Order: sequence, then C-alpha cells, then structure tokens
Amino acid sequence: MNKYVKQISLLGVLTALYVALCVVSWPLAYGPFQFRIAEVLIVLPFYNKKYSAAVILGTFIANLIGPFGIVDAVVGSAASAIVCLIIIMTRNKIAIAPAAAVINGLIIGAMIYILDTTVSGPMAGIAIAGSVAFGVFAVVLAGVLAFAGLERTNPKVMGMIKDMQISKNTPQKV
Repeated sequence: MNKYVKQISLLGVLTALYVALCVVSWPLAYGPFQFRIAEVLIVLPFYNKKYSAAVILGTFIANLIGPFGIVDAVVGSAASAIVCLIIIMTRNKIAIAPAAAVINGLIIGAMIYILDTTVSGPMAGIAIAGSVAFGVFAVVLAGVLAFAGLERTNPKVMGMIKDMQISKNTPQKV
C-alpha cells in the first residue's frame, strides 16, 4: 500500500477516534465544565505536525454534533488549530498543556459564555473559562505524561508514531 494512503488512513482513524471519545464521554466533553478525554490526542502534533489535521478535523466533527453546532465546530477547531500551531512552533513538550489550557479556556470559555443562555454575569464567564482551562490542562497533561512514559518504555512504538507508520513490518512498495 502506498505510504501516503497509509498516512491518510491513519489520520482518518485518529479523526474518528477523537469523535468517538467525545461521543462516549458526552456529558464531560461538552458544556461549561469540560473534561474532554479526546484532547490527549493534541499531544500528537509534537511528534509529527501531520497529526494536526486529524485533531482539527476531529474537533470540527465532534463539535458539529455537539450542543452548540456549527459555531462550536468553527470556533473549537480554530482553537485546536492555534494550539497545534503553538505546539509545532515551540517544540516544547512542557508548553503543551498550559498552551492548550489557556487557548481553550479563553476561546471556548468565551464562546460558551456567549452562547449559553443560562449563564449571565462576568463572574460566570470567568468561572466557565477557568473550568474549561482546568479540564483541558488535566487531560492534556495526562496525555503528555502518557506519551513521555511511552517514549521511555517503548521507543520503537514512538518511532512508529513519529514516522506515521502503522507497522514497521508492513512491506512498502516504492
């Protein structure tokens, strides 16, 4: 199978995984307090920038089917794109969780504050931004630590992740 077909297939699977993790954890993945398990995948662009496409598209689709629909799809995927860009540009693993927390806290927090008609007052807006930031920080930090552990314990798997290879044993046609 062609190398590019494998890469596109892998990105498709990761996109579907992001959406599936959001759907499975629906009550936690949407709303003023978010603990979106799928955000562990935001760590992947640190290893290969091509993973950004899967994270951004996964965010778009997951948010499109969420309670805020197309607005959240556009705003949420823009926030994910900004985080991916920061990860790619800084190349600093320590910055991943704080960057994701700040960007999502501000952008997604503001969006929820504006769109959620049950919320009012500036303190509510600050609380929403803080709760979104906290949830994102916790999940992304867990992802950073998990991938760091994988780097130490299984460098072969990390090599496959970095090279976007499904298996080292799969023959490649040239």
